[in-house]
Amino acid sequence: MIYDEEDFLSLSGIQHFAFCRRQWALIHIEQQWQENLRTIEGQIVHEKAHDGYSSEKRKDVVISRGMAVFSKTLGINGVCDIVEFHKSLDGVTIFGREGLYRPSPVEYKRGKPKDGDYDALQLCAQAMCLEEMLLCNIPKGFMFYAEINRRQEIELSSELRDRVRDITNEMHMLYDRRYTPKVKPTKSCKACSLSGVCIPKLNKNISASKYIINNLAEESE
Repeated sequence: MIYDEEDFLSLSGIQHFAFCRRQWALIHIEQQWQENLRTIEGQIVHEKAHDGYSSEKRKDVVISRGMAVFSKTLGINGVCDIVEFHKSLDGVTIFGREGLYRPSPVEYKRGKPKDGDYDALQLCAQAMCLEEMLLCNIPKGFMFYAEINRRQEIELSSELRDRVRDITNEMHMLYDRRYTPKVKPTKSCKACSLSGVCIPKLNKNISASKYIINNLAEESE
């Protein structure tokens, strides 16, 4: 399927969606947002990475900051923190530069590596956009975590790519319906900046009879 530009969804939403479908819907469908310490620290890290949306050359590496990317097949667009173009015989041409270069996206995060694949999915989506735009193959990318001050190499496997496709398909289906799903509350809800908007406890399924009994008990106390 090929999406029109007006139907593109935010690439950054892939991480939100993988972490919590409800969080993604509150942000990207209902346009709700609240700041906390984590989100502010994350913004600072990304601002440093973008550094004026410029490019520079260091020996055989061209560094592009704040590069806009998109994919018509995934129906997403966004901005890469950094894309490194390494000089390589199996690379692609870059406007205004001599030789061939192999691109690799580098995503910046405020914290440290997580147990889930949320960050890797966002990085993989960036690479898939670059592949579609530049007609190339990108086997790996990098995550830079500010808390540990180093980068981590991420293999962009076929399994990861399939997950990106499945997630973007589901994102488009929910967005077209303007549907905000319910989810089961977890310990991660406490760290979410939208916990005050989401109100996780209201997502618990409770029967009408149990609700009445609980409220009568509270009134009799």
